[in-house]
Amino acid sequence: MGIISWIVMGLLVGALAKFIMPGDDPGGIFITILIGIAGAFVGGFIGSFLGLGEVTGFNIGSFLLATGGAVLLLIGYRAIKKKAA
Repeated sequence: MGIISWIVMGLLVGALAKFIMPGDDPGGIFITILIGIAGAFVGGFIGSFLGLGEVTGFNIGSFLLATGGAVLLLIGYRAIKKKAA
């Protein structure tokens, strides 16, 4: 996947993660995109480690793995922000 594909998938995955876990998070759209992109990496790493698959492009399996990773990162991000406040 090219850089534009990662950004688009990150935006979609980040938005879906925010939809799954609504709340007031600082940072706006840029943090959402970064959480989505990082979630794709985390989801791909965990998925390949557990034998569930990898994030290889725009397909359902990759999208689900990336979304799971983004939700995990969003939970961590909120925990860190809550602790700092």
